[in-house]
Amino acid sequence: MASKTVFAPASKAMAANTNNEAGGRAYASSPEHALAQYAATGTFGRTFYASEGEQLSRVITLANQVDPAFVAKTAVFARERALMKDMPAFLLAVLAARDVHMLARVFARVVDNGKMLRNFVQIVRSGAVGRKSFGSAPKRLLRAWFAGRSPETIFRQSLGSAPSMKDVIKMVRPSPKAASGEVDVVREALYGYLIGKDVRAEVLPASVRAFEAFKKGEGELPDVPFEMLTALGLDTRQWATIAERMTFTQLRMNLNTLLRHGVFADPSLVALVASKLRDPGAVRRARVFPYQLMATFRAASAEMPGEITRAVQDAMEIAIENVPVVVGKVYLAPDVSGSMHSAVTGLRKGATSAVRCIDVAALVSAAFLRRNASAEVIPFSDDVVTMAHPLNPMDSVMTNAERLASLPSGGTACSAPLRAMNRRKVKGDLVVYISDNQSWVDFRGHGAGRATAMADEWEIFRARNPNAKLVLIDLQPSATTQMYERSDVLNVGGFSDAVFDLIAQFVRGELDAAHWVSTIQSIPLA
Repeated sequence: MASKTVFAPASKAMAANTNNEAGGRAYASSPEHALAQYAATGTFGRTFYASEGEQLSRVITLANQVDPAFVAKTAVFARERALMKDMPAFLLAVLAARDVHMLARVFARVVDNGKMLRNFVQIVRSGAVGRKSFGSAPKRLLRAWFAGRSPETIFRQSLGSAPSMKDVIKMVRPSPKAASGEVDVVREALYGYLIGKDVRAEVLPASVRAFEAFKKGEGELPDVPFEMLTALGLDTRQWATIAERMTFTQLRMNLNTLLRHGVFADPSLVALVASKLRDPGAVRRARVFPYQLMATFRAASAEMPGEITRAVQDAMEIAIENVPVVVGKVYLAPDVSGSMHSAVTGLRKGATSAVRCIDVAALVSAAFLRRNASAEVIPFSDDVVTMAHPLNPMDSVMTNAERLASLPSGGTACSAPLRAMNRRKVKGDLVVYISDNQSWVDFRGHGAGRATAMADEWEIFRARNPNAKLVLIDLQPSATTQMYERSDVLNVGGFSDAVFDLIAQFVRGELDAAHWVSTIQSIPLA
């Protein structure tokens, strides 16, 4: 019999047109899609395949290849839906150098707090986008940020350095005048206080007066961001008061700190903190990444009260509640290859996440399984990885994610799950990959003029399941994919729950063939 490899029937899939970063054959994304991918996953940290400088260069190149309006809309998407920090601020800096009118239309939506303000200033001053100075239009927008917030809010958001709020105020020189044209003496005093001037204490905002009094050993614990107080030698009672005031995010990030300071010796405070952590409204308002809850759960000290860790798991169930329930058979393909063991947000000096890409892939798979109990999980590296026992949909998301993340690794062959399903001739309605899509083991025999191995296998799967859909969730910044965009294929990047919303729309048939790009294009500009 003639060789089935050499004389295989011609694939209906489009020929691959580039190589990916791992050297395998791939499809180049459009500049718009590639920019969206970087915006939703890029943190300017070194990834398995790209350095910080390479990411910076690629984002600048992509941003200059697309219309300024799309850059602006991508910045809004990255901030409001993908919940990113550095990348949306960077895209604003690109607009500051390229189109200040478009910058003005989205600035307030992206720079929505003091941290984002400082990020924007830092990026522009770095010269990374080609200019270090602020023109008159960006300075007006920065002044408007101050004018649009109360003195109390400005003080509470004045944390941080490099640049500090002091640096920003000195550079921008926001006006202390109210809309009536009269000087707001409280605002004027606050600006002076923040840049180190001597001001009349009696005209400062009440929280600033209370904070300064407490530093002198006078008065009660002030209601200010607790980060302002941690160096002041607080006792257990004061730490308990801080715990009562903390937001969901502050609690999530400081559970071990509260434990060390004896807060959880009081059962009533354990109950209070647990109730805050599992409060559905608080979880939604916090816009927390599901993977951040996984990090909190893993980092919890062995001495942490069980009620607290159970509350974190409850918060996870709330955070993934928008995972779509799919009518029909679902297959989930988490990538457990070697490159997936890199930090999901890249290597960043002093800020590298302990959560790896493989952890997020496992978490997304477990979340889908929790909502779609009949789903089948097919982990893969250079081939399908067999699990000794199938996952139980009734187990917690945390438990199943831990099992998947502990599987052995290898190279990357994105075609492997589809090939295994085609051998079994399975029926299916939705296949979801969670990967970095850097397939290279399966490129042999798929050189120039051939489709990727995944594309070939998807054509076989679709011939048997004509209404099936394929979703490729990419967890790392990249400009290539293993399956090109079309009506039955969604390529999307990111690790916020916005991905779940897009998949739900795709499954319901509410997105056109451009899918993710069209979602960004539809964002209205003021």
